[in-house]
Amino acid sequence: AIIINANDIAAMGGRPRWFLANILLPEKKTTYALVENVFSQLSKACKELSISFCGGHTEVTLGINRPIIIGQMLGEINKDDLITAGGAKVGDNIILTKGIAIEATSIIAREKEKMLLKRFSKRFIKRCKETIKNPGLSIYKEAIIVRKLGKVHAMHDPTEGGIATGLHELAIASGVGLLINKESIPVLQECKILCDYFGIDPLGVIASGALIIAVDQKDTENVIKGLRIKGIDASHIGNVTHKRKGIKIIEKGKIKRLSLFERDEITKVL
Repeated sequence: AIIINANDIAAMGGRPRWFLANILLPEKKTTYALVENVFSQLSKACKELSISFCGGHTEVTLGINRPIIIGQMLGEINKDDLITAGGAKVGDNIILTKGIAIEATSIIAREKEKMLLKRFSKRFIKRCKETIKNPGLSIYKEAIIVRKLGKVHAMHDPTEGGIATGLHELAIASGVGLLINKESIPVLQECKILCDYFGIDPLGVIASGALIIAVDQKDTENVIKGLRIKGIDASHIGNVTHKRKGIKIIEKGKIKRLSLFERDEITKVL
């Protein structure tokens, strides 16, 4: 809850500062140990990002079987430094950090562990679960670094609907078209294996942990190099085009429309 909220603020060039949580706990499963564990994890995540956990609301709720946390976060930014998903310009290059789909890989491994154990090793499943730690869900570090490396016109953190939907959102907000090279999109090996196993498209599964960046063409190489020096993988996956050219993807040498996933592919699994 904290990382995803912080990502939204960081993707606008801001600094996450204050967090409020509405915590709903299951009636028949709530124990002191569960409550302490929930608050311990929230406090730890806030501390790691220097965010103040200011308060919120907690209650035991009927009709749920696991804790639900609804977060709200505030941040700070100088008004001249604001970056939105709507600033991409024709001629910009599109950079993607880390890869896809970090969050989906972990969710599938956790929710379908018993099924996966019939086909995959415990070691592989553990590795899938831990993608939320390595390479990790937070994009705060790269969002701060990239501003110092070149002229960034737009940033967006893809979530539900995957990288494909995130690219559509950026293009629509900016009033531009895109031409994406599918082969340039880094897909985590664990993600590819799980998506192949369940027959789902990795471009359409929840993709928190990656950051889409629209950067001035002349700064592309410097941005990618600078991120990699800081230990953050980055790839040039496409270009910004005129709106009339549409939102397209090159796949096996052919140009076609980039799919828009109105329903996340992970719902076919869970």
